[in-house]
Amino acid sequence: MKGHADYHMHTCLCGHGSGTVEEYVLAGIEAGLDEVGFSEHIPMYWLPPDERDPGVAMREEEWEGYVTSVLAARERYAEISVRLGVEADYIPGREADLERLLAPYPWDYVYGSVHFIGGWGFDNPDYKHQYDEWDVDDLYERYFGLMCEAAHTGIFDVMAHLDVIKKWGHRPARSPLELYDRVAKQLQQAGVVVEANTAGYRKPVGELYPAPALLQALVRHGVSLTLGSDAHAPGEVASGFREAVAELQAAGCRSVVRFGMRKRVEVPLDVKSGAAL
Repeated sequence: MKGHADYHMHTCLCGHGSGTVEEYVLAGIEAGLDEVGFSEHIPMYWLPPDERDPGVAMREEEWEGYVTSVLAARERYAEISVRLGVEADYIPGREADLERLLAPYPWDYVYGSVHFIGGWGFDNPDYKHQYDEWDVDDLYERYFGLMCEAAHTGIFDVMAHLDVIKKWGHRPARSPLELYDRVAKQLQQAGVVVEANTAGYRKPVGELYPAPALLQALVRHGVSLTLGSDAHAPGEVASGFREAVAELQAAGCRSVVRFGMRKRVEVPLDVKSGAAL
């Protein structure tokens, strides 16, 4: 996948992935990427230390080592650009705590995501039965409301796996088109980038995040996009990129975003130029 950047990669540090920073960089080189970025799950800063689950995020004592290892890989591998990112959950009311945790480090980008509604970790297979307690239409409204709130905080550069609420295949009963249009408008006003996340192809829903109709709404409202595999093993780096690029082009997307020190640049999504395939 020459010319691409994969900005969403997790290592063994997240507690539910495998592989080292170096193994992911080597996988990116093998895949023909010219840029990779790490976006490890931030420590669960909003919980007391004795309640933090090491199976879903870094431990606090691993935080400094994560940053150091990515920056070391940047120096070691001149043949590929290595970016330092992080994935941080949006927890309403804890924005100041999150900003303090992020402030000391030279991030290239910060991903914002929503994995919790109240105390419910809806994408955790151990708790997916709790979908039965919701009206799915109401759930979609609640989830996307949180995503838009997160976008407007100004903390995040990229909104990760925008419609991950569909992960287990739950779909609203009524048409989501009006909701998608509202969400796209909000994200455009917030000035965030949205990730085209290929992990959806590997999940029960079997579909890119975002869904085709949501992707079309984003493009229609001028929201910029970037690419990420959400790899949790080195063999998943750049997984599904060919299919994702085809979807982006079909939706009318003509460029994707690259990051450096939280500044963005648009790169043409053009097969002939080598920036796409």
